[in-house]
Amino acid sequence: MTRPQKAIVNVKGTNITVVGHREQDYISITDIAKHREPNRSDHVIQNWMRNRNTIEFLGIWETLNNVNFKPLEFEGFRNRAGLNSFVLTPTQWIQTTHAIGIVSRSGRYGGTFAHKDIAFEFASWISVEFKLYLIKEFQRLKDDENDRLKLEWNLQRTLAKVNYRIHTDAIKESLLPAAITKAQAAIVYANEADMLNVALFGKTAKQWRDANPDAEGNIRDQATLEQLVVLSNLESLNSVLIRQELPQPERLLRLNQIAITQMRSLLTSTSMKRLR
Repeated sequence: MTRPQKAIVNVKGTNITVVGHREQDYISITDIAKHREPNRSDHVIQNWMRNRNTIEFLGIWETLNNVNFKPLEFEGFRNRAGLNSFVLTPTQWIQTTHAIGIVSRSGRYGGTFAHKDIAFEFASWISVEFKLYLIKEFQRLKDDENDRLKLEWNLQRTLAKVNYRIHTDAIKESLLPAAITKAQAAIVYANEADMLNVALFGKTAKQWRDANPDAEGNIRDQATLEQLVVLSNLESLNSVLIRQELPQPERLLRLNQIAITQMRSLLTSTSMKRLR
C-alpha cells in the first residue's frame, strides 16, 4: 500500500483517518478502536477478529470482492474462531488468506485500515451509536469531495471555452481572408476544430456521429476529463502555430504527437485518477 491521499473526520471527539487504496475508501480501524481503548487499539482489533461472526463477515466480503482470496485458509480460521486459544491479527489474516479488505501499514502513517464496508462493521461492534456518527461524517466528507470535483470540472470546462476563444481569434486573424461571409467563416472554424478532433480523438466530428448515431451531444461532450485537459492545451498550442503560419498538415502532425504524450502522462497521473 503506497502512501495514500489522506483525510480526517472527527467522530465524537475521535479523529478517524480515511485513505485511498485500490481506488476505494479505506478507514483506519486503529483510530476507531481508540474510541474504546486509546492505548490498546491493537488488542481491541484482535478481540474483534477472534469472533466467529467477524471471520464469517470478512470471508464473505473477500469472496465477493477478491478473486485471489484463499477459501481453504479462511475455513481453517472459521473452524477455530471462538476457541479460547484462538488468536488472529490483521497481518496473519492478510498473509494467510491474501485478503485485500484489510491492510496494515507501519511507520508514521501506519495502522490497520479496512475497506469502508468492513470499517463500518467494526464500528458497529465498537458502538452502534459510534457507527452511525461515523457514517454521517464519512458521507459529509464524500459530499465535500464531490462539490470540489464539480467545481474543478466546471473550471476545466470554462478554461476550454476561454481557449476556444483564443483559438478562433487566431483563426480569424490569420486564416480568414477579408470580406468573408459568415457561412464561409463557419467552414474554416469547423475545419480547424475537426483538425483538433483528429489530433486528439483520431476522427472528425462527422465520423464520430456516424459511428455513434444514438449518442447524446457531440464528440467533445463525450470526452473524458483527461481528453478535455488535452483539448484545452491543443487549442492554445494551435493558436500559436497558426500565428506562426505553419500549414495545417504540419500542425496536425505536431498536435497529434503532443496529444499522445499528454494523454500518456495524464492516464498515469494519480491526481487525475482522484478527480474521476
